[in-house]
Amino acid sequence: MENTAKYKVSLLLLILALVICFVLNISLGSVSIPFKGTLNAILGRGVAHDSWEYIVWNYRIPKAFTAILVGSGLALSGLLMQTLFRNPLAGPFVLGISSGASLGAALLIMGSALISSLFSYGMVNDVSLAVAASIGSFSVLLVVVVVSYRIKDTMALLIIGLMFGSMTAAIVSVLSYFTDAEKLQQYIYWSFGSVGNLSWSQLLLLLIIILIGIVLSIISIKPLNAFLLGENYAQSLGVNLKRSRYKIIIATGLLAGGITAFAGPIAFIGLAVPHLTRQIFNTTDHKVLVPAVLVYGAILMLICDTIAQLPTSANVLPINAITSIVGAPVVIWLLVRKKKMIF
Repeated sequence: MENTAKYKVSLLLLILALVICFVLNISLGSVSIPFKGTLNAILGRGVAHDSWEYIVWNYRIPKAFTAILVGSGLALSGLLMQTLFRNPLAGPFVLGISSGASLGAALLIMGSALISSLFSYGMVNDVSLAVAASIGSFSVLLVVVVVSYRIKDTMALLIIGLMFGSMTAAIVSVLSYFTDAEKLQQYIYWSFGSVGNLSWSQLLLLLIIILIGIVLSIISIKPLNAFLLGENYAQSLGVNLKRSRYKIIIATGLLAGGITAFAGPIAFIGLAVPHLTRQIFNTTDHKVLVPAVLVYGAILMLICDTIAQLPTSANVLPINAITSIVGAPVVIWLLVRKKKMIF
């Protein structure tokens, strides 16, 4: 009972921190808007400048919600993969799903000139990129699900996922070699990742994808706890290994694939957040970890986005650079303290 109360208090504090980070994120940007002006714009009250209301509702709030969905989804998918493979260094992209999304985007941007003239440069926009990346990620997900039906060894599945990632990265490299500088630059910009390009309709679609992934994860909490002690132990508890593995893989595919399609490949959040959450809550119980990583991932992504947008400056740093700067020291720290790691 004492531990349960402690977990609830810690989770409530994280939620409070999330609200603070959300308000801070929408209060800062390239255009200086007073905090009172931001609140008035949110509440629909009169603001000194009409442009402030437009900026808050059409740019800052969608961007903040996107950051929350991206951080939560990547953190949860990282937790699922680390538990399924019982590998503390597994991340949300170990199955090659992100690489599949990158390949889809690369084929649209750089492959059109080599394959056909069907796709002109003008057709490459945020919507077409999201569609192409989605097709690429879910194609790889479909292959992984089919392969997982044939292979019982989870570690073999991990290696196959890494091989898919290597193959798709090789194809992207070949396309990069033959494409012109303008299209190569456009692909590189996409690969930097961004949470500021989504419209409200795209944000709604991403929300639906993330919610499906969350529901599948919640359904899989019991198998996830059992997997920590090995597949034989899980089977002895009556866990259907194949069905549980399918649910976890599909949930990860929806989360990682959907996020990569809409926001680009964003590194380290999925790898670092589950470990940070275990350190805070000092538990491996997924009833605690699943909601906690959702909130913690959202907080970290909001902080990274706030730093990346360089308040009062027109410049915006690549979000991938910021997440890596935050995440890389965490991974190094975890490797140094591996024997003390909670896993």
